[in-house]
Amino acid sequence: MISGLDHVVVLTGDIKAASAAYQTLLARSPAWQNSGDGADRVLFTLDNTSLELMAPSGEGANADRIRAVLAAQGEGLASLCFRTSDIAKMHRRLDRLTLKPEAIAEVESRDAVSGATLAWKRTRAATEATRGVRLFFMERDRERPLSVRTTTASVTALDHVVVSTSDPERAAALYGARLGLDMALDRSHPDWGRLMFFRCGDLIVEVTHRPGKETDTSLDRLYGLCWRVADIDATHARLVQAGVDVSEVRTGRKPGTRVMTVRRGTCGVPTLLVQPSAGKEA
Repeated sequence: MISGLDHVVVLTGDIKAASAAYQTLLARSPAWQNSGDGADRVLFTLDNTSLELMAPSGEGANADRIRAVLAAQGEGLASLCFRTSDIAKMHRRLDRLTLKPEAIAEVESRDAVSGATLAWKRTRAATEATRGVRLFFMERDRERPLSVRTTTASVTALDHVVVSTSDPERAAALYGARLGLDMALDRSHPDWGRLMFFRCGDLIVEVTHRPGKETDTSLDRLYGLCWRVADIDATHARLVQAGVDVSEVRTGRKPGTRVMTVRRGTCGVPTLLVQPSAGKEA
């Protein structure tokens, strides 16, 4: 029923600075820009999902909510939005699973640059039922435009989004049994705890549990993002030249992969770039 991850939302206090930083990181231009309902939004659309930057704008309940979250938690990942081809059927499933979905809302957005419009239907599960992670579900009328590459060695797609959990069994039940994502990996290691990979389209929702790291066993949290690149050495050179603080390239945990960490310029989102193993699925 879930066909993919439509987009991830990152909250920021400065939409212009955040947009410029992600344009440098991704080497792509924004695909969509919109203001309304108490927020400014800039979206970057890659091969398999979109990144939505959101900042408070003006007055009103939504603007106040975003400012309150920023004041309490700082910038960072705020929500995931899964894509479905039948929002009514998705809503009924969420209701049966006691995830307490909101009424389906019809939404329209106009791009501030091109004047084009997009429409979609969406619902949201109750946050207390999803262990503190804000999860949205949407059915779109058509595809968003892709972000244009601004230079070579750009980011191509999202590889995985990381959710940190203090209760892996309940998290596994939520993302696997209840939401219906396919568990591709469940592995434990004394050095880094337990990892669970759930397939969502052609990317992964990674649920990680590190014993002793969390004190609140009732809540999970969105943690970080890992982006795919075709040539990590070229991407590393591009980012260093642009003044982005990145680590050296190193061997990844998955055999055949190479990774590097982006230390700044991500709106507080822990960020990794990965070059997948040659000839294998990322």
